[in-house]
Amino acid sequence: MGDDCAVTDSRANLITCDSLVYGRHFDDSATPRLAGAKLLKRNLSDVAAMGGLPCEAVVAMFLPKNVSIAWLEGFTKSLAKCAVDHSTAIVGGDIAESPTLAATLTLTGRARRPLTRGTGNVGDVIYVGGPLGMSIKGHHLTFEPRIEQGMFLASAPEVTSCMDLTDGLAKDLPSLAGEKLCAALDPDEIPPSSETIEECGDDYEKIIRHVLCDGEDYELVFSVKPEAAESFERAWEDRFGGPVFRIGKFVARESGGPRLVDAKTGESLDDYHGYEHLG
Repeated sequence: MGDDCAVTDSRANLITCDSLVYGRHFDDSATPRLAGAKLLKRNLSDVAAMGGLPCEAVVAMFLPKNVSIAWLEGFTKSLAKCAVDHSTAIVGGDIAESPTLAATLTLTGRARRPLTRGTGNVGDVIYVGGPLGMSIKGHHLTFEPRIEQGMFLASAPEVTSCMDLTDGLAKDLPSLAGEKLCAALDPDEIPPSSETIEECGDDYEKIIRHVLCDGEDYELVFSVKPEAAESFERAWEDRFGGPVFRIGKFVARESGGPRLVDAKTGESLDDYHGYEHLG
């Protein structure tokens, strides 16, 4: 408990659940096809963050009386196609009437070496697998869960911790670090998405705020032992045909000290906040 998935049965089995709520995770601008795929992909991203492969799923749908059959068919067919594409079996579920359209999916997986949060060490290098920010422009619906990247990370013994980015780097990175470590970031090295650049132009402060705070990036953020960093970067580029982004390192955290600092100045970055549930 406390990681992207719960780990059971001698650390081999994974289980996670995620929800999709109309008006919160999607709206009328999203087609039923995109909404249906997102429900499963949110869960697949959790399994990827643990270095696992997805197995079986059950889904519960909460439907208002006025939902159209055409919308429901588009949603469920897309959900089924996404499951086939990711070798996942949807084996059951439930339907209930509700004033709000929503769905919850529970997914199982398996991992030989589950990757977890809070298991890094002082000096470990922090990486992110892809660009961040302005996911609301469409990426939150069209992203691809990083299953292959997660499996690669789990096979690399130099990788010490991992999670996926859902609530924003400023919110999620302290969870990756744990209570005893502080994440020292180099903001200049955090890769902004094309949507972020289009939105912000050359406004540096605005770019930094988006890459730190927006959320629903669904990229993996992880740490690697410093002595293996350069060889790891070469192996990543050989495997995926592009760079991995080195954005900082873990340093010791003083009791009551900041969770996030600028690596160059030492100034706290705790004033940046990601998405706060129930906030």
